[in-house]
Amino acid sequence: MRIRDILRRKGDTVATVRPEATVRQLLAVLAEHNIGAAVVSPDGTTITGIVSERDVVRRLHDRGAALLDHPVTEIMTSEVRSCDPGDKVEDLRRTMTEHRFRHVPVVVDGRLAGIVSIGDVVKSAIDELQSEREHLVDYIQRAP
Repeated sequence: MRIRDILRRKGDTVATVRPEATVRQLLAVLAEHNIGAAVVSPDGTTITGIVSERDVVRRLHDRGAALLDHPVTEIMTSEVRSCDPGDKVEDLRRTMTEHRFRHVPVVVDGRLAGIVSIGDVVKSAIDELQSEREHLVDYIQRAP
């Protein structure tokens, strides 16, 4: 299975926040879309960084509630790993597990084209296993 297969199912919509957005505004976007991370982008297509709920929680612990009025650029990850729609889901699953990140933007020709979460990757693995199971059961039931 390829990343494009996941995007076909879930769509290519990506929640973004501008670099000057406050952490408070970020939290509103995350809550509105019921998501765990947003891509930081000045124009919705280029990637400046990525920021997650974890980033907020960790920095709130360090800095306190005043953090809510600071720009997301202060807490975002600026070195963002991305993937291509043609990449194998299995390879991405391994990379996400080894490097302990949960959201990966999908990029085509340098432009943001989607986002894949660890939940999407796990769901695809479960779907593949279910499909294989169904094929095996069908094969066994048809055997003479």
